[in-house]
Amino acid sequence: MDSASQKMHYYRYSNAKVSCWYKYLLFSYNIIFWLAGVVFLGVGLWAWSEKGVLSDLTKVTRMHGIDPVVLVLMVGVVMFTLGFAGCVGALRENICLLNFFCGTIVLIFFLELAVAVLAFLFQDWVRDRFREFFESNIKSYRDDIDLQNLIDSLQKANQCCGAYGPEDWDLNVYFNCSGASYSREKCGVPFSCCVPDPAQKVVNTQCGYDVRIQLKSKWDESIFTKGCIQALESWLPRNIYIVAGVFIAISLLQIFGIFLARTLISDIEAVKAGHHF
Repeated sequence: MDSASQKMHYYRYSNAKVSCWYKYLLFSYNIIFWLAGVVFLGVGLWAWSEKGVLSDLTKVTRMHGIDPVVLVLMVGVVMFTLGFAGCVGALRENICLLNFFCGTIVLIFFLELAVAVLAFLFQDWVRDRFREFFESNIKSYRDDIDLQNLIDSLQKANQCCGAYGPEDWDLNVYFNCSGASYSREKCGVPFSCCVPDPAQKVVNTQCGYDVRIQLKSKWDESIFTKGCIQALESWLPRNIYIVAGVFIAISLLQIFGIFLARTLISDIEAVKAGHHF
């Protein structure tokens, strides 16, 4: 190679830089997820401190149902970790962190896709698992305030009661109709099962007391008789475009993040290869 050619190659690579556009766009993309992860972690840890879990972590293992705070913390950890790796990887032009970010996003994307396909193909199996999940949480309804609020919100939003109907509340020791129960809530349902009265401005938390002692034909006058599984099954076809839109939006965000990360990695590798030339 002659001296002129060597000088041309040296000039070309000595001034080569990683694109600031991709670098700071990826940083901005990830800082949002990192901050969201911080918020999720903060809310989750605050909720645990209010319930005394931080001072006694065995409370989590003693719960029969699921603690919603655990889900919040899991989401927070994933978002915080990915956001941190993406931000630092972009700013420091660290290929290892960028590959970790990109690979994890790809894994999450394919997991979401697999879950959606399997849920569509094995609807009966999904329905049975959801029933088991819902029933196990009915048993723990009074054990955790966050779980209680989650079930109440689900029942009120979907105007349903229990997994397949109000009788499912026999699974809970407080609402059970057996003669061995001395609970004041015996043969009742939570207030979230009650048909709302427009005239009442204050929520009547005792509206479900003794309601299942009445004839079953009169239940629908005061409580919802449709199970939450049936309610969700009827809700999905009515809102399929919303669900599909949310799924597509999340997928596009993930694909955009993967594109930015892969482009930046290629840019960094090209610059490094040029410097080593």
